[in-house]
Amino acid sequence: MEKFLSGDEAFAEGIRLACPDVISAYPITPQTIVVEKLSEMVEDGSLDAEFIHVESEHSALSCAMGASAAGVRAFTATSSQGLLYMAECLYYASGGRFPIVMMNANRSTALPWNIYGDQRDSLSQLDSGWIQAYAENAQESLDLALMSYYIAEHKTVSTPFMVNLDGFILTHTYEKVDVPTPEQAKRFLPPYETENKLDLDNPKNMAFSAGPDTNYIFKYKEHAAMFRAVPVIEEAETKFAEIFGRQYSGLIDAYKTEDAEYILITLGSIAGLCREIADTLREAGVKAGVLRIRYMRPFPAKEIAETVRYAKAVAVLEKDISFGNEGTVFTNVNSALHSAGITVPAYNFIGGLGGRDISHQDMISIFEKIQSGTANHVSFIGIEEGENL
Repeated sequence: MEKFLSGDEAFAEGIRLACPDVISAYPITPQTIVVEKLSEMVEDGSLDAEFIHVESEHSALSCAMGASAAGVRAFTATSSQGLLYMAECLYYASGGRFPIVMMNANRSTALPWNIYGDQRDSLSQLDSGWIQAYAENAQESLDLALMSYYIAEHKTVSTPFMVNLDGFILTHTYEKVDVPTPEQAKRFLPPYETENKLDLDNPKNMAFSAGPDTNYIFKYKEHAAMFRAVPVIEEAETKFAEIFGRQYSGLIDAYKTEDAEYILITLGSIAGLCREIADTLREAGVKAGVLRIRYMRPFPAKEIAETVRYAKAVAVLEKDISFGNEGTVFTNVNSALHSAGITVPAYNFIGGLGGRDISHQDMISIFEKIQSGTANHVSFIGIEEGENL
C-alpha cells in the first residue's frame, strides 16, 4: 500500500512490520514521532508489543538490553544528546552481543543548544561496536527498519544496529512510501531466535568481567562479527529485492562514477542534491559522479577505493567535524585510499552543522575547487580560511 509519510512515520511502519516484542521509549526531538506512532500502534492492537515509557535515554537502552537478554526482539530510538546520554550503554549492548535495533534522528549536539540536523551525534559513536547505516529517504528508512533486524540477528553477526535519519530534513519531510504487507514482512524476517539469552534450562554467564588474558579476545570477536555483517547485508538485500521488488546496493551507492573524473562522497539525505548537481555538470561537459556511503560501520574501505581509483580528484562532504583535525568521514575515506595505494587528491568540505543550508551553488563551488585544485585540505562551506569571526 502506498502512503504519504514522513521519515519518522515510515520508520515506525517498518518497525511495526518487524514485530518487536519490547519497545523502550523516551521522547526527544526530532525522534519523538517514531515512538509516538509505535505507542498508537500498540494501543490500537496493530502491533503486539510491550511498550515501556522509561525515565531517560540511558534507561531506554538499558531496558532494551534487558529485553534482548531475555531472548526477545527489542527496539528503541533517540537523537543527539539522548544518544550521548546512552553512550555508556552502547558499549554494553555491543559487548553483550545483543542485536538491538535503534533509530537515531541525526541532530546537532550542544552547546550552543540546537535542535536541527547534522551528523555529529552518531559519527561520534563509530567506535561503540554498532552497525551504522544512513538512510537517504523515507522509503529507505522503512526498508532499513526491516533489514536491520535481519542483519543484526543473523547468527554470524549478533551485533546491535543503529539506523540514522537526518533530523527534520528526513524525519519530518513527507514522501510517498510503499508500505509492505505483514505477510510479506513475515516472509522476509524470520521469528527471533537466539542462544544468547537467560535460560533456566541452559544457564549461562552473561555480562561478565574479563581480565587481560581474555578481554581482547572478546573485542576481536566483536570486530570480526562486524566484517561478517558484509555478506549478510548482501544476503538481506537480495532476499528483500525478491520479496519487495526494491534492490539496494550494499555498503555504498555509486552514481555515474564509472567514468567520473571528479567524485563527491557523502552520506544521508544530501545525496539527492549531489546527484542533481552531478547531472547539471555532466550537461556542461564535466565528468562528475557521486558516491553515497550507506554504511559507516562496517566501513566500505575496499568499495570506496575501487570506485574512486581512476578519478582526478575527490571531495568528501559531511555534516561533522572532529575539532582540531578534520571531518570523521574524511578521516575514514582518506585512510581507505592510502591503504589501497591510491594517490588521488582528496579534499574535505564541512557543511550543514546545526542545520545550516547547503545550497546548489555550494555544491557547484565544491566541484569547481577540486577541479582547479584550489580547495583547502579542510574547508568550512560559507567560511573563508583565516576569516576573523
